[in-house]
Amino acid sequence: MICQECNERPATLHFTKIINGKKNEVHMCDRCAQEKGEMFMLNGGSGFSINNLLAGLLNIDPGFQQAKPNALPKKEVLRCEGCNLSFPQFVHMGKFGCAECYETFKDHLDPILKRVHSGNTSHHGKIPKRIGGSIHIKKQINDLKLHLKQLIEQEEFEKAAELRDRIRSLEKEMGNVQGGEPQ
Repeated sequence: MICQECNERPATLHFTKIINGKKNEVHMCDRCAQEKGEMFMLNGGSGFSINNLLAGLLNIDPGFQQAKPNALPKKEVLRCEGCNLSFPQFVHMGKFGCAECYETFKDHLDPILKRVHSGNTSHHGKIPKRIGGSIHIKKQINDLKLHLKQLIEQEEFEKAAELRDRIRSLEKEMGNVQGGEPQ
């Protein structure tokens, strides 16, 4: 594949950005990538660190970064009291200095997490397919048991009996999925 910038040298860097479900691929040679300043600032072609990767993900739109320093009024810089790390330093490094940083910068983290995780601010994990069936059933049973307790406390015994029967059928199903006795 040839570099998309110079159309001369072979592309050695392949970068894919997915923003709001839109996929954008860029293929560049080392020289063009260094000249463009993209691809995580390659430091003379020696590669990039995970800190540079994270810092690249956390940076604001480059158009905002090119503003003249005196053009905007100076704001007080947010700093962590535990390690004296400023928010701009965190954005540049891509990592916190101490545990207190999470509390200090919590109001600024949601937009960053949304950008990094395609709009999501929480991660619920992935379940392997080979054991996924029983885990999903166990979670459903636990949720139903909590609901069952609430129904009993509210003295809605008819609904509670229906829920109890549903729990039993799920426990039987889980036993079939696991190939053993229901737990």
